[in-house]
Amino acid sequence: MDWRNGFCGAAFGASLMLCGEALSADEDLLDAPEITIEKEATGAGAIYLRGDIGYAPWRGEGDPSYRTFDAGTLTYSSVPFDNARFDKPFTGSLGVGYQFTDTFRADLTAEYFEGRVNGSSSSANPCAGQGAGTSCAFSTGADYSALGLMANAYVDFGTLAGFTPYVGGGIGTTSLNWDTAVETAACVAGGGACAGAPSSTSYEGRDSWRFTYALMAGVSYDLSDQLKLDVGYRYSHIADGEMFGFGAEALAGATGDKGFDDGLSRHEIRAGLRFSF
Repeated sequence: MDWRNGFCGAAFGASLMLCGEALSADEDLLDAPEITIEKEATGAGAIYLRGDIGYAPWRGEGDPSYRTFDAGTLTYSSVPFDNARFDKPFTGSLGVGYQFTDTFRADLTAEYFEGRVNGSSSSANPCAGQGAGTSCAFSTGADYSALGLMANAYVDFGTLAGFTPYVGGGIGTTSLNWDTAVETAACVAGGGACAGAPSSTSYEGRDSWRFTYALMAGVSYDLSDQLKLDVGYRYSHIADGEMFGFGAEALAGATGDKGFDDGLSRHEIRAGLRFSF
């Protein structure tokens, strides 16, 4: 039976060796470095600064108009700008915002732009100093500047390869400042005869704060973890108001405002940068 005792002893020794190796492996596992899983940063809860420039190749001026005054009859008539045109299409804006969640953000912006209107019109009434039966053709030009303050909100959609599409809207107010308007009046002969050369008259511009709203859509691209390139479309509309008052006609009894705009609409292509802290 000695061979049996030898066999059992060998088996028992092998078992002890295997157990020792298993314990050694367990100790290696226990000594393995700690693995920590963290949620990827998304930018939610971050303050950001933004700067944008805009180009508005499409602009609408509605139906601007002004009143003429006939000192002889003490009556008024309304004259539309038949061929009004607005130019100077560039806009600049700065703002500060907050990324509330991965999909919602809001900002406050201040924007500035300038423009000019050139319009032609006509009136059935005679020009000042012209005889009965004649009419009057007008050519009017004026510059303006605008400072807008807007509160905007956006919904960001999913990000794919660094691109994030979004839609947004904003409301606010715009200070529209009209400079002096210069009007040239030329007599048009009809049932009467014209006398003298065309006359030129200046009218003091009006300043007013106007309600403004805007709609936006675009896409941003991650240039880095903190910097985004933003390109999009923006439609904005500024409410109507006064353009300029009466000039010499006020001495003849005219009262109130002479020129009115029908609001300004702008279709802009905008590009800018957003920097998050």
